[in-house]
Amino acid sequence: MEKFIPLSVPNLKGNEKKYVDDAITQEWVSTGGAYITQMEKAVAEYVHTPDAVACQSGTAALHLSLICCGVNAGDEVIVPTLTFVAAVNPVKYVNAEPVFMDCDDTLCMDMDKLERFCLEECEMRAGKLVDKANGRHVSAVIVVHVFGNIANMEKLMDLKKRFGFKVIEDATEAFGSYFKTGAYAGKFAGTIGDIGALSFNGNKIVTTGGGGMLISQDAKILDKARYLSTQAKDDAVYFLHNEIGYNYRMTNLQAAVGVAQIERIEEFVAIKNTNYDNYVKNGVKLYPFRDDIRSNRWFYSYLTDRRDDLIKYLGDNNIQSRPIWHLIHDLPPYKNSRAYRIEKAQYFWERVVNIPCSTNLTADDVNTVSETIMRFNETAKV
Repeated sequence: MEKFIPLSVPNLKGNEKKYVDDAITQEWVSTGGAYITQMEKAVAEYVHTPDAVACQSGTAALHLSLICCGVNAGDEVIVPTLTFVAAVNPVKYVNAEPVFMDCDDTLCMDMDKLERFCLEECEMRAGKLVDKANGRHVSAVIVVHVFGNIANMEKLMDLKKRFGFKVIEDATEAFGSYFKTGAYAGKFAGTIGDIGALSFNGNKIVTTGGGGMLISQDAKILDKARYLSTQAKDDAVYFLHNEIGYNYRMTNLQAAVGVAQIERIEEFVAIKNTNYDNYVKNGVKLYPFRDDIRSNRWFYSYLTDRRDDLIKYLGDNNIQSRPIWHLIHDLPPYKNSRAYRIEKAQYFWERVVNIPCSTNLTADDVNTVSETIMRFNETAKV
């Protein structure tokens, strides 16, 4: 039987077992323990923020981000339609309303359309950006750095200054990506806006099985997020809680895995880049990343007019692949939400196929996938 080549699976060949065994030996397995603090410190040092807050998931980090940014019930939050639904659902958690924005050629949010929306569909009232169609305050933008690319943050931060909304960076796919040039040279994805969210889900470049991290340059935001993530304890002995809190803390066992993973982050990025380049050398025309960033190249995108046929063909050859996410504004829970000039996102939804990209993908695996795609393309000529 042919070897099965998965889409994206963890690489756990470092100190993961050693650290987990240590946590178990110490009997610190829940939401307290030294590995949580160690992981927060490691992430903060890596992305150059004053601290970081470990969470149960990237989704939890986004939920806390909206609260810490002061998004209120009835507000509007601008979000991409081309993303995983977890980037948008937290808007509903705080009883706000999403406004869906198109993507540009990076697969990230189209900042030119965002600017037009702010100028043409909104107006400033008492220092706040207000949607003229319904009077809602546009209080935040969630920008997603798709597949390890980075959105046009220079334009977005300029719009933030002009219109006063908060910027939340969903960097759950872009841990390790940073700008090489420009106003934000050296800045990592997730560290430019008000708050950033990372994910350590099983398919991410660094994993804790499940888990996430909230990062920010603002120490007050980090303190607030940590407070809310631990049930808003004002007195842990006498159980005093002055606010609604959440059970959003990462466990020490997860963090033990994460500490070992972060030790290898640059190795993982190098492998992702090497495998991407080898696909291209083999003739597989993968969708490019921005030239002005060092991308982690988390996911590889292949564009084809025969999306479903290719996915089936790869599956028949024991190779896992998938389409890009279904556009969120078309999903049943969001059918009645505002969507602004969605065009390119539809194009990519119909054509993108993600192909195997794990950090334990071998050169032979890359060759096998490449040869299979080439054979598929030959079938179109027959």
